[in-house]
Amino acid sequence: MSALARSLLFVPGDRPERFSKAAATEASRVVLDLEDAVAPSAKSDAREAIGAWLAQGHPAMVRINAMDTPWFSEDLALLRRYPHAGVMLPKADAATMAHTLQALPGQENVALLETVAGYMTLSALAAVPGLQRIAFGSIDFATESGIADEGDALTSVRVHIVLTSLHAGLAAPIDGVSVEFNDEGVMQANALRARTLGFGGKLCIHPRQVGPVNAAYVSSPAELAWAHRVMDAAARSDGAACAVDGKMVDKPVITRAQQILEHGSQIRSP
Repeated sequence: MSALARSLLFVPGDRPERFSKAAATEASRVVLDLEDAVAPSAKSDAREAIGAWLAQGHPAMVRINAMDTPWFSEDLALLRRYPHAGVMLPKADAATMAHTLQALPGQENVALLETVAGYMTLSALAAVPGLQRIAFGSIDFATESGIADEGDALTSVRVHIVLTSLHAGLAAPIDGVSVEFNDEGVMQANALRARTLGFGGKLCIHPRQVGPVNAAYVSSPAELAWAHRVMDAAARSDGAACAVDGKMVDKPVITRAQQILEHGSQIRSP
């Protein structure tokens, strides 16, 4: 991945008429779904539709079916034919992710962490060679665990995912979907909270969620102005202690300013 993908928009794999519409949004990644959004009887047709789309060279990520399903092998075979496509593995744990990455070496990948079993072995999952990023399947996790995804109930889980990803050298993880797709204020507040907790992006289930998610990851004019002041002051001080806005500037502050200037306005990957 070049610029970090912020908004990942799911599209049912058996609705090919929606593929181009999704690609025309500002989503960082279109995720063509072979799993939850597709009925068992439609898996084959969905796989065929996704293959036709990928054969035209369109960039996309594909959420395949979990390893313990009868569709997993055929999903892998599809992605082997299109190495430019990324893979998102649902119900991921260390063993299933390692198997998937061995089958699809070098392809963009995301582990969808959505089971209690996967969460309890999070460190092992994050250490799988070749893994690039973890996404939190918050709805499935809440359902299985019995912990409602309301207020701060799952904050400790989210922070653990963020810190484990950082410790393993992975890209900042992706927060789970929000069910709201009509109220822009609520959608952006959810995305801002994900950013505050250290997530690098958010899963989207409706095109209307893409804009608010992207907006949450664009540095405000005030943040950009502050970052420029910090970098200017650091340059003038030539390594000596300095202050900006009455506050001491040290290495972590300079690093934060650099991150804002380098990544704060990046939404789409080329």
